[in-house]
Parts: sequence; structure tokens; C-alpha cells
Amino acid sequence: MARRNNRIVLENLEVIDAGAKGKAVAKAPDGRVVFINNAVPGDTVTVQTFKKKKAFYEASIISISKYSEKRTEPLCPHFGTCGGCKWQNLAYDHQLFYKQKEVVQNLQRIGKIELPDIQPILGSEKQYFYRNKMEFSFSDSKWLTLDQIKSNEVIENRNALGFHIPGMWDKILDLDICFLQADPSNAIRDFIKAKAEALNLSFFNTRNQEGFLRTLMLRTTSTGEVMVLVQFFHEDEENRKLLLSAIEKQFPQITSLLYVINSKGNDTLYDQKIELFAGRDHIFEEMEGLKFKINAKSFYQTNSEQAYELYKITRDFAGLTGNELVYDLYTGTGTIAQFVAKKAKKVIGVEAVPDAIEAAKENAQLNTINNVEFYVGDMKKVFNEDFINTHGKPDVVITDPPRDGMHGDVVAQLLNLNAQKIVYVSCNSATQARDLALLDSKYKVVKVQAVDMFPQTHHVENVVLLEKR
Repeated sequence: MARRNNRIVLENLEVIDAGAKGKAVAKAPDGRVVFINNAVPGDTVTVQTFKKKKAFYEASIISISKYSEKRTEPLCPHFGTCGGCKWQNLAYDHQLFYKQKEVVQNLQRIGKIELPDIQPILGSEKQYFYRNKMEFSFSDSKWLTLDQIKSNEVIENRNALGFHIPGMWDKILDLDICFLQADPSNAIRDFIKAKAEALNLSFFNTRNQEGFLRTLMLRTTSTGEVMVLVQFFHEDEENRKLLLSAIEKQFPQITSLLYVINSKGNDTLYDQKIELFAGRDHIFEEMEGLKFKINAKSFYQTNSEQAYELYKITRDFAGLTGNELVYDLYTGTGTIAQFVAKKAKKVIGVEAVPDAIEAAKENAQLNTINNVEFYVGDMKKVFNEDFINTHGKPDVVITDPPRDGMHGDVVAQLLNLNAQKIVYVSCNSATQARDLALLDSKYKVVKVQAVDMFPQTHHVENVVLLEKR
């Protein structure tokens, strides 16, 4: 163990695990856990710490003396700088192993519940080009690599269109290519950047809150429809029309070409008015004969093909016969509710976001599904005795909460409900495990199925079936 400028150098550490947030795990000589960026279990590394806490260090690799057999060559030239695909250097079968391991460990350590035999994780057929939504940021002060900084090269063009550097809100990585969204995603992004520079349009400066071009959102569907939304910081009608007209001409396959003028301090769209420039203001996704209308603000699972697999597992776990009343909590835009509706007597969906419920109702009407009803409200407030007395006690509850899991009041109400089955879909097995521990007095876990929605990342979905004891 050596020190450099109050930072500790730890030599020849064996990487023993893959940990939280995609970081690798080793043990320091003093017993502390070491979280390491861009390492793989099985590597032997020398690292330098950049953060020290009572129980752990965070560190970056200086050198690798032994490369793990679990390694694979990252496909993307931006790997290691872009924070989006931290596991590209870990072979896919090992990614699945560590995702499943995390789910099981969380259920055991946090939930402390009896588990059945765990079903193997369902991998994604597509390991790249699987995302249907990407968001990019414009910047006039792009991120410079260490080599660029050390060189004497004068970089006059600092424009960038890409992703935020992890932990640096005002620095953008200028993308050459991204392997997350299928064509024409890269072509559209590259064209827009080149055309904006040819028109001498100013890229945004987050720190100074100035510039013209702010963000770019691309959405695609499995049916081949494409949505493009350009966010401008202020109105400049002439230049806005020049850019959008060029995009429309270059890519006639675009279904929906939209823009927004957003001069507020952040670039979120949900309180902004979306303007239509060309085409229609929405695109359609299809799943098992159902059509889902998606607008610029809609939530939809970002891996369309794997979402279909996730929903099939959810429906299978519910074991519906056509006679059940089903509650779908945190229903979002009602995709799960509508997907299971043909197997149920009736489905009641509840969601806190009014726009999502409006979309759910619209999609149900579009699909001529008459046995679903949707209600808006804060889950811990609307999901109460009056609601249940009005709509009836469900036979099956499906719950798909956000990463924070379910509010304690919602869990308490589930215990009062005494539904025969609960199907719990989660994007965070740690909070899921916490909630399962609270439900354990009345429910036993009978099935567990992890689903990989996001290859090349540490994220994993998990579906659990609970049955009343």
C-alpha cells in the first residue's frame, strides 16, 4: 500500500465480485471493500483510490496484471468514458450470472424470506441496439480526453451532441456512435449535429444558460416508426425551421417530428408544450395485437421486445382464468393492465400521473378493451378502504412500483386486502425484498423470475409471485 497526494495505491488486488451500480469489488489489505470502475471479476489490478469511507474505498485502475477469463472486448469506442454501458467488458453470460446473483442475494439478505427454487434469469435476445428511446444533449464545451488535455492541440470546435459525463452535469461526451438504439438513430443524430454546425447554430452552455440547441430525443418502435424531438432554449423561427426542414427532407421515414421551446433552468419536458412540425404527434408500438399510442411524454418500457417477455411472465404468474378481478397498481400508461385484460374478468389500474392515465384510457379505447378502468391519484391516498369498497376486493394484485418500491401504507393495505395472489414486478430487487419482508406474514413467495431488460448494464427486472399462506 502506497500513497500519492493523499490517495492510496493498492497493488495486486484480486477482483472478486460485481457490485452495486456496475462496479467491481475487491478487498483492501486493511479489510475495507474496494469498488473499482471498469474492472471484471477475476482481474488482478493495481488501483488508486479517489474516495475513502469508514467501510470502503472507491478506486480507478492504474494497471491490470492479470486479465479475467470473464472479460470480452467492448464494442463501443466510448467505453470507459461514457457511463451508460458499464458492463460491456464483461461477457454476456457472466452479466446474467451476476444479475441473478444480485437478485437472490437481495431477497435473502434484505428480505430474509424463504425462497423457492429460483428460475434462471431470462436473457435478452438483443444485447445491443435494443433501446427504443434515447436522449442526447447539445453542448458548446464538450468533454476532452486526458490525451487531448495533455497535448498542445488547440481544439477550436468544442461542440458536442451526446451524453453527460458521469458526475459532471455540464460536460458532454461527443458521440461518434452508440450501440444502444438501432438505425436510423446514429444517422439522425450525426446529421443533426453536422447540419446545426453548417447553419452556425449555437450549442447550449449549461453553466451560463445560453445557446440555441438544447436536447435531442429519438424514439423508435418495433413496427418501424420514428419520433424526433428537438429542444430549443429560445425561439428563433428562421433557424428552427431551417434545421427541422432539413431533418424532414433527409429522413422521410420519420413519423413524428416535434420541437419544444424551453427556457427554464432544467431540460425536463413534462411541463412543456410540445409542438408538431411534421407528421403526427405520436407513434404506435404493437404487442400481441395491441396498439399503444406513444407521445413525447409517454412512459413505455425502453426495450420493446424484452418488455413483451416481461409481460408474458407477469400474466403467466397471475394464472388468470377469466373470472378474476385484478388490481394493477402503479399502472403507468396501462400496458400491463391491457395485456392481461383478455384473461381477466376486469382490471382496475391506478397511477399517480394524470397524463399517464389519460394515455391508458386512450389506448384501451383504441384497442376496444372494455373490461379495464383507470384511476389517477397518489397510491397511498387513493388506494384505501373507500376505493376497495367501490371497486371490489381483487382476486389478484399486480404491482409495478418505481425504484423506491411501495409506500408502507400501500403494503399495509395489501395485507388488509387478502388477495389470493400478488405479482410484484420490480426494477430494484433491494426495495422489492424490503416489501416482501413486510408481506411475509401473510404471503409466501412461490416463484421468482429475473428478466434482463438492459444488457451491458447492471440493471435487472425481477418478477415475484406471492400466494396467500
